[in-house]
Amino acid sequence: LIFFHDHTIFIIIMIMSTITYMMIFIMNNKFINIKISENQMIEFIWTTTPPIILIFIAMPSLHLLYLMDEIKCPILTIKIFGHQWFWSYEYSDFSNIEFESYMINNLNKENFRLIEVDNKTIIPYKFNIRLLISSDDVIHSWTIPSLAIKMDAIPGRMNQINLFMNRPGLYFGQCSEMCGINHSFMPIQIESINLNKFIYWIKN
Repeated sequence: LIFFHDHTIFIIIMIMSTITYMMIFIMNNKFINIKISENQMIEFIWTTTPPIILIFIAMPSLHLLYLMDEIKCPILTIKIFGHQWFWSYEYSDFSNIEFESYMINNLNKENFRLIEVDNKTIIPYKFNIRLLISSDDVIHSWTIPSLAIKMDAIPGRMNQINLFMNRPGLYFGQCSEMCGINHSFMPIQIESINLNKFIYWIKN
């Protein structure tokens, strides 16, 4: 993603530099010829150049898009279902590990208002994790801005996304789809821990 960003910014800077140079040149020159009505070479250049530039942007973009869809050998698969108005999680690689996650309503100074949940989603960091996201009723959106994740939860459809975290911590998010009257009370809370603690949490 960083390479593609730099690649695209470089192309944009080249385009802006060329346009700026042409504008300055046109405003400063004193040559006027009212008999010139067309220039086929210039028309050919400005017609063919934009598609070529778009190809140089589209090829790495499509390659990156397909790479992000491929999830190779995930260590863990978590199924996430949106409900009105809470989330439920299922660790399908283990037996009988599923729970529902509701927003905490008490006004405790130790809790973050409107984004703390009673059951956090625990995952190990530095491992490839697959998330399967769907909904039981209406369209929701499982969104965590700090992880750059936003995936729609659509009834009857299972969407898939890859998650890789390289450090421990708490990550918060909310449903970002207008799913009903309590749309703003569907927080998401993820805690990433090391593998030993995760195994201990699974066993207990």
